[in-house]
Amino acid sequence: MYRFCILRIWKFLTDSIPKFIESCDKFVKSCYISSANALTFVRLTSHLEYLVMTDSVAPSIILVEPQLGENIGSVARVMLNYNLSDLRLVDPRDGWPNPSAIPMAAGAFDSGVYARVFENVEDAVMDREYLLATTARPRGMNKPILQPAQAVEKLPAKTGIIFGGEQSGLSNAVVAIADAIVTLPVNPNFASLNLSMAVGAICFAWGQSKGSKGRFETSSENAHDRPANKKELLAMMGHLEGELEQAGYFFPPEKTEMMRQNLRNAFAKANWTEQEVRTFRGAIKALSKGRSETLKRSTSK
Repeated sequence: MYRFCILRIWKFLTDSIPKFIESCDKFVKSCYISSANALTFVRLTSHLEYLVMTDSVAPSIILVEPQLGENIGSVARVMLNYNLSDLRLVDPRDGWPNPSAIPMAAGAFDSGVYARVFENVEDAVMDREYLLATTARPRGMNKPILQPAQAVEKLPAKTGIIFGGEQSGLSNAVVAIADAIVTLPVNPNFASLNLSMAVGAICFAWGQSKGSKGRFETSSENAHDRPANKKELLAMMGHLEGELEQAGYFFPPEKTEMMRQNLRNAFAKANWTEQEVRTFRGAIKALSKGRSETLKRSTSK
């Protein structure tokens, strides 16, 4: 009966899970629920989130024998920054859950990252179809050795990226089951990255491969970011040239055309936005007004 209910809920919520989770959160906060029922409810919604999440093509991050909870939390934090959610922990030294991970995660475990624990690597990668092992040491194995950008360029679905623990990295036995090796272009005389730093480098490559521009992604809905058209740009140039003409800038006369061309060429390279053109024309107007008032004061004396 339980399995039947879960399948029905899963079918209904596949396309609307974010709104469902938000509604569940509001419901829990606004209603009185016993602590046991609330815990069951949270676990159910987390499980549904995980089902949707693992259906994506985003790779799983697999940490083999991680030691510090703080590092696990940092890994979760950087993962969520790049829209990765599936975190797998193989035999974490201090167990799981680990309270030390919570502060460093900065809310990542509550906002999308789902962590699961496995006894061994084989169990953790059982449902993966392609594996990447990260290492800074040559292993003498006949495997493709890739930079992060190469590794994530065309990842198949159900990919796992394996990272070793803080003390000794990955064993040769784990590297042996990987399809390829990923290494970072670090200083060969100091190849020592914190675990979350290494994960972050791979996550960044993944995000970049997907064309993500983060919070600074331009939008045509924002008028301030609209590129200036040629009519606006030429009007601005004409405005400036007119004021420069009155100020006697174009001298000697035979060089006027060349000076105009140089100015226009410089402005054309700047990739102006509509807002920048308006601001610059305002500055020209202010300078012109200030010069006129100065001339008026000097002639009235």
